[in-house]
Amino acid sequence: MAIDATHLISLFENATEGIILTNGKGEIILVNPAAQRMFGYNAEELISSPIEILIPQRYKPHHKDLREGFYNNPQNRVMGHGRDLNARRKDGSDMPVEVSLSFYTRDEEFFVIAFIVDITQRKKIENNMLIQQKELERMTNDMRKLNTQLEAKVEERTLILKEALQKLEESQQELSEALDKEKQLNEIKSRFVSMASHEFRTPLSTILSSATLVSKYPTTEENEKRQKHIRRIKDSVNHLNGLLEDFLSLGKLEEGKVTVHISSFAVKDFIEDIIEEMKAIQKDGQEIYFNYEGGESFITDKRLLKNILINLLSNALKFSKANSNVWIHTKNNNRHLEIEIRDEGVGIPEEDQHHLFATFFRGKNVTNIEGTGLGLPIVKRYIDLLDGSVHLKSKLDIGTTVAVTLPALNENGD
Repeated sequence: MAIDATHLISLFENATEGIILTNGKGEIILVNPAAQRMFGYNAEELISSPIEILIPQRYKPHHKDLREGFYNNPQNRVMGHGRDLNARRKDGSDMPVEVSLSFYTRDEEFFVIAFIVDITQRKKIENNMLIQQKELERMTNDMRKLNTQLEAKVEERTLILKEALQKLEESQQELSEALDKEKQLNEIKSRFVSMASHEFRTPLSTILSSATLVSKYPTTEENEKRQKHIRRIKDSVNHLNGLLEDFLSLGKLEEGKVTVHISSFAVKDFIEDIIEEMKAIQKDGQEIYFNYEGGESFITDKRLLKNILINLLSNALKFSKANSNVWIHTKNNNRHLEIEIRDEGVGIPEEDQHHLFATFFRGKNVTNIEGTGLGLPIVKRYIDLLDGSVHLKSKLDIGTTVAVTLPALNENGD
């Protein structure tokens, strides 16, 4: 099921773990109800305060250096790094926690998200397990002593101790299973935290490996091998840029920061330029055929229309095989602009089609193809901003047709 803004807000407000957002100065700018309950503060007491307000006094002198080190070399850190962490409640008491860190930048400003889990109960379980283990060791030693001292009653004493050991082992097993279940739950939460960064790992790994291998082909005769790795680096960088554009575009749309700038422009030349840009991502043998009918110019937001077409054309090429064709048919009657993009790609299962404009949704037949599930939702938002409509038809293993209709907007904004 796709996640929209309402679900994301509900997730933030109702999450059982604490969520705290800080800016590049280490100041708290957002805190969810769970974190307020966890630390005993209300939001007004925490907002604009340094994150060190939640750090035990004995760690504060070093925490600023650690924080600045993280900002200089940020890395997503999931829960459970094998070291004990403590936080400080409002009443001054310590609280054992697990902390997962993630980061992002917006408008060149750096932000850090901390997901915090109170593991007091788990620590109690672990301590109980240690006590049980010591008790088990003590009883084992007792058994050895009794065997030495009471040879005449070896069988009787052994039976008694075995029964006691069995009960202790059963109790330890129950505690261990409870701990495993809690750790599994926290692992699921950690997967959610690392979801956004997951899409970046593959292209980054490709860039790293290819950059390393390029240096191993210094001679002119090895130029072809060198160029192959350079192409891999360029493709991965383009993929990363696409992912970043999707996340940034979605963020701006969610915050209402995308404005419409209306102008008149030559549509045919405009689309031909976009087709030329698409050559960089076309597979071997892929062709784009363009047909245009109607007037020369049209009035709408040129920048938003470009984003719409790049998203749709990228999808058409990405989900189609080599040596396939993509068709763009455009009609401009000066009142409306109709753009139809048709491909020969993998198509979309019928049961998935009504979910396609939902955020993060991906069809079950394309899970092996890179993507975030954000392209079509962003397209739909842009089209809505332009007072237009979009319709999609698709058949599995035959292809997909997307039809966009936009009205001419008033250039004076009236």
